[in-house]
Amino acid sequence: TTEIYTLSLHDALPILNPALHSLKPLWDKQQLAIVEAVGSPDPSRSHFDAQDYMESGTPGLKATYDGWLNRAMLSEPKPSPVRAVSLSPDLPRTLRGKNEAVAINNVNDFQVKDARVAATFESMYGTSADQVLNGTGRETFEAIKIMQSIQKAPYTPGNNARYPGGRLGQSLQQIARIIKADVGLEVAFTDVGGWDTHVNEVGAQPHLGQLANLLRDFGDALAAFSQDMGDRMADITVVTMSEFGRTVKENGNRGTDHGHANVMLVLGGNVRGGKVYGDWPGLEREQLYEGRDLNVTTDFRNVLAELVTKQMGNREIATVFPGFADLKYRDILSI
Repeated sequence: TTEIYTLSLHDALPILNPALHSLKPLWDKQQLAIVEAVGSPDPSRSHFDAQDYMESGTPGLKATYDGWLNRAMLSEPKPSPVRAVSLSPDLPRTLRGKNEAVAINNVNDFQVKDARVAATFESMYGTSADQVLNGTGRETFEAIKIMQSIQKAPYTPGNNARYPGGRLGQSLQQIARIIKADVGLEVAFTDVGGWDTHVNEVGAQPHLGQLANLLRDFGDALAAFSQDMGDRMADITVVTMSEFGRTVKENGNRGTDHGHANVMLVLGGNVRGGKVYGDWPGLEREQLYEGRDLNVTTDFRNVLAELVTKQMGNREIATVFPGFADLKYRDILSI
């Protein structure tokens, strides 16, 4: 029997990089939870394979054609054309599948700029005898029309929220804009790169250097989104994840190499926050994975499965995460 425990830290924030100071108010309000020593059971140190497994939800199985987030969406008779949105140039693996999803690099650019050409294409798709082509074309143009209606209204973040200028902050601001438009958005995805810090990871002090800059932008973006959404956060859950962590020991270039376990953050009004969840494996050499990495004690699918069940209302976990039998919720959500 695996023992699962919760470490409550209501009176103190865990030791985090000072660059993440903007997350402190969320921790104090118990709207931010931290899951430690979490990751994939697959031993791959390939970024491509590890990311693919986390987005497909089937570690070690490359044959999966769709993503866990797409499978998690419940079937609806007439879903919104923008029920699933990715703020990215291309649709990520996690949103690929039978349920419709759209990739939007920028809300203001999601359009066919030539109205006459747009009308021609819409007519062609609408009269096509091919049911798949007809349906896809109709949904695409419906999504464009919804986005155009959003574009017409200038957007000012609520509650004096100020998003950082980086990619993540701007993507979260656009997600907030779509949510507030009440157009039927159910799930949204975005990502941010640059975490492969093999060289010069930190500066002369903990709050300096490339890692601190990434963390500062990351924390500020999440804090701004929560502030912007205000009371709406009661119905929103944000989860962050990465394909794997860094090594415990610094390498010869003042950086760290590909590790194993990592951290997931869960943010929202229904989160039992102000707590660190997980089984701490220890940092002694004999406790490390392959003698170099933090060990995984929580499978990332356990965190996501709880969100799928409680937040999305989908209890068919065997379908969302096929082949995953070691299901153990940590009771992170109060839903």
